[in-house]
Amino acid sequence: MAAAAYRSGEKLVNEWDGMTHDYTRKGGIVHTEIMLPSHAPPSFTDRSTLWNSVEQIEKSATSQLAREIEVALPVELSRAEQLALVRSFVKDNFVDAGMCADFAIHDKGTGNPHAHIMLTIRPIREDGKWGAKCRKVYDLDSQGQRIPDGKGGWKSHREDTTDWNQRGNAEKWRAAWAAYTNRALEAAGRPERIDHRSYKRQGVDKIPTVHMGPAASQMERRGIATEKGNINREIAADNKLLKEIKARITRLYNWCKEQSTQPQGRESIMDFLFQARQNTAPASQYAKVKSLKENVALFNFLQANGISSVPELYEKVSAMNSGYYDLRGKIVKAEHRLSVLDE
Repeated sequence: MAAAAYRSGEKLVNEWDGMTHDYTRKGGIVHTEIMLPSHAPPSFTDRSTLWNSVEQIEKSATSQLAREIEVALPVELSRAEQLALVRSFVKDNFVDAGMCADFAIHDKGTGNPHAHIMLTIRPIREDGKWGAKCRKVYDLDSQGQRIPDGKGGWKSHREDTTDWNQRGNAEKWRAAWAAYTNRALEAAGRPERIDHRSYKRQGVDKIPTVHMGPAASQMERRGIATEKGNINREIAADNKLLKEIKARITRLYNWCKEQSTQPQGRESIMDFLFQARQNTAPASQYAKVKSLKENVALFNFLQANGISSVPELYEKVSAMNSGYYDLRGKIVKAEHRLSVLDE
């Protein structure tokens, strides 16, 4: 009841313990709605009736009363498009499966619109009454007969009456949200797309940023630097550098591979590169100075690594290419360790 009152911004009384939960002063709630399967009691369209019924049916102090799904809404969509997106996602994935859904869209105008979706745990029978969460199933032997438990009874175990608590649902619902959101963005003529998978699973060679959250996002918009903002700026700079390094190594790798097979590949690399640069001599004074600095840096690199021919340069760049991926692997391990520590 407290969760439903907070997310809807309403005043609700819990008839199970007599407590009143008043969140009528909470701001940023732009829409609330209850969606029900066809055989649910019509009275459940009232938030108080629905969740008081849930509170009353559960007898154990450790019972799970509800499940919540929270989704980020694309800022590129209008309010009507966001609402249509949430409704279609909730109906197809939860209500059609037999759950009662109570959702609220929150938007304080800080660039973080999102929806809270509260779902019931128990199935509703065709007569409109709450069904059982689990049932007793007798263990059977190889002949299909019940197995005695040695105490005058039969061995048994409990099974859920629905598949709503299966671990795989989290991945399934995340994938569904990405698909529904991308369809909505495409229908709205927007180029943006989302992906529920991590960068690693997508095969994207990129460091993921940390979630800012509403408080840090608001501070950053006011020009106040935050720790999370600084981390994300550093990660963005690292991603840019990694992308640039990879592109440079790839271009140099391909060039070296091509040149190492040519007849001139065995001659002095300094003579070869000097001749190549002479063919593209800069005209302006600034360009000449820049070219001279690049020549010095190139000479120092070749001398430091003992490179005197193109094949030797090719071998060095190949090693650098392998080194890049080794470094990327260490970064990923460090990221994983940081996420564990943060958790």
